[in-house]
Amino acid sequence: MLCQHCKKKVAVINYVEKVNGNKFESHLCAACYADLYGELNNKINNEIWAGLFGSPARQEKVCPVCGTTYADYERTGLLGCTSCYDVFKEELTPSIRRIQGKVTHIGKVGQNSDALGLHRQLKTLQEQLEVALRDKKFADADRLNRKIDSIKKTLHGGGNNG
Repeated sequence: MLCQHCKKKVAVINYVEKVNGNKFESHLCAACYADLYGELNNKINNEIWAGLFGSPARQEKVCPVCGTTYADYERTGLLGCTSCYDVFKEELTPSIRRIQGKVTHIGKVGQNSDALGLHRQLKTLQEQLEVALRDKKFADADRLNRKIDSIKKTLHGGGNNG
């Protein structure tokens, strides 16, 4: 069978892809497969080889500030410094979301503390407004919109002037 892409060489790879439940099958020569799917192929091959033989070539992320590796975190459960959160963000996000319910850090500042509390309240109200509009609850949306306007006036120095 000839390659479906170049129609010159013998097809040696049968590539099957499912997209939205539809199955697409391609018969390709090695060169066309490398051209079309080379980046994906390299990632898959690296994962397969790493799974079979371990991966000395795989570079582990290291925090440039404190030298902590993700393996250190997995072993101890502790990060070395605040920069670790940025360095390992991709790896930490699922765990943080599972444990805390959200990824956004709120900290120990009271919910109604000055502008920070108002900004948080504003963000929450805006999220609720989106839901109300999506669900076509226009009375709720109107009430939320008035609260949002009031907070915006307070934040921008308008106070309670109407």
